[in-house]
Amino acid sequence: MNQQSIIAKLPYSHPFLFVDELHHVNENGAKGNFTFNRELDFFKGHFKENAIVPGVILTECCAQIGLVCLGIYLLNKSNTLIDENSISIAFTSSEMEFHLPVLPDETVTVSSEKEYFRFNKLKCKVKMYNAKNELVCRGNLAGMFKIDTK
Repeated sequence: MNQQSIIAKLPYSHPFLFVDELHHVNENGAKGNFTFNRELDFFKGHFKENAIVPGVILTECCAQIGLVCLGIYLLNKSNTLIDENSISIAFTSSEMEFHLPVLPDETVTVSSEKEYFRFNKLKCKVKMYNAKNELVCRGNLAGMFKIDTK
């Protein structure tokens, strides 16, 4: 399964898709990037006169790249046939630390490391870096995957 087909299976679309490109995905983790275009709606009010990406959106970006893309890869590898209409994801836990802000038009890179994947529950360590390779945030994320097999 290639990176573009994984992105195509994500159950998100613009303006809530926070994956531009996947650099790699394997059974141990994923790595990809996203650019926070200044036209995204949340920049209009977070914060006035000094826009930054909200922490919840940084967490979502980490989850989409580091958890969901990896989960789709792992499910496909286990011969579970999925398409973008058959997958449901429940975000079950997050613990994030934030170190630096992300500004409009900034590109971030997210990498994840699988801690475990069993019974369709995936837990990962994630890290996000800015273009200067500075740590923006890191944490632990977990989620459950449900496949509709109609």
